[in-house]
Amino acid sequence: MDALGVGDEVEVDAGPIAHGGFVVARHEGRVLFVRHAIPGERVRARVTEGGAGDRFLRADAVAVLDASPERVEPPCPYAGPGLCGGCDFQHVRVPEQRRLKAAVVQEQLRRLAGLDREVTVEPVPGDEDGLRWRTRTEFAVDASGRAGMRRHRSHDILPVDDCLIASEHVIGTGVLQGDWSGEKAVDVVAPSVGSPVVVRVPSGADAAPVVTERVAARALSRDVDVSARGFWQVHPGAAATFVDAVLDGLQPRAGERCLDLYAGVGVFASALALAVGEGGQVVAVESDPVAVAQARLNLGSTPWVHYVQGRVDHVFGVESTGRVAGPRRDRRRAAPRRPHSDLPPSADVVVLDPPRTGAGKAVVDAVVALRPRALAYVACDPAALARDTAYLMGRGYALGSLRAFDAFPMTHHVECVAIFEPGSP
Repeated sequence: MDALGVGDEVEVDAGPIAHGGFVVARHEGRVLFVRHAIPGERVRARVTEGGAGDRFLRADAVAVLDASPERVEPPCPYAGPGLCGGCDFQHVRVPEQRRLKAAVVQEQLRRLAGLDREVTVEPVPGDEDGLRWRTRTEFAVDASGRAGMRRHRSHDILPVDDCLIASEHVIGTGVLQGDWSGEKAVDVVAPSVGSPVVVRVPSGADAAPVVTERVAARALSRDVDVSARGFWQVHPGAAATFVDAVLDGLQPRAGERCLDLYAGVGVFASALALAVGEGGQVVAVESDPVAVAQARLNLGSTPWVHYVQGRVDHVFGVESTGRVAGPRRDRRRAAPRRPHSDLPPSADVVVLDPPRTGAGKAVVDAVVALRPRALAYVACDPAALARDTAYLMGRGYALGSLRAFDAFPMTHHVECVAIFEPGSP
């Protein structure tokens, strides 16, 4: 095995795409995770992290010796080795970016869930050939007061004059020409209704201004208020696309009982409420108190929606799957929790929209115990989706439909909407 270290350069063949925006390559027995390459290329890779004894090394493709026909010149001058870490695929044609993301979803399902499934990544309306889509962008501020972007896997700040994936409304605020001395970061939000707002960071969601976002889906057409520092999909077409994908998959019926987990400000809950009508029930669970307060205002006209504030695992009365720090002898068994009194004893349909880490085994077990006839899982991380798919399959639920969406063009991120139903895998 060679003794490659940071700064060394080697010629390698770019292997398959991997989760995280890099390809897997090998050199004399060492595994390299190489950014800025495309599967099938031969490149000269410069080691950026790792050394002797490490299981793998990280590297950048600093020269392309045999280029893929899918390679293009990055449209952004800040995209490339050692530069901005925000984009992973600006050197790849947009249709090929989607094929690469589909391959990652397929590989994660195969590796973590033992499931072979063809995947197609669909475009989301609202970007310009993969550019000018990001409506919420946080810029870091350097010591001179200039706003910019962080270099890949670094705290170093690269001042920029433009960000091509940020919407023109974000850039039009002049944030990149301003003097932000004394600030650590600045967040710019360009909502679908009203003017953009600039928020100094850190600033909690409760201190940030409230903006209005418009959801124009087949299943839901309404305006929703959300904190400028709260969670909202950053692609302008994402919210409507995901609402329709979830409702198409679940097909909620009049009078049914629905559970919306990790519910945010109530977008899925609103669509479910319209579908089940006054004779139905929607119970939504969200941990962020600011989001819950806004959701209750957003959903004031649908009293058959009930919000429960709390962590999903705590509301179900299950132990967190997080690791406990410290020696084993110092650990204390957590006091058993009881399910929240407002949690329904059963549910016809469930929406799971967990954070990037996924729902986890304990939450999956609790959801399955409600015996829903259908479950929609909205995933922003294919590895988390695959792990939770394995848990669901192990408890008698089969993966029915699976749709993947390019809600984050030029990056390695991909959003999936998976529908599960009781039955053999």
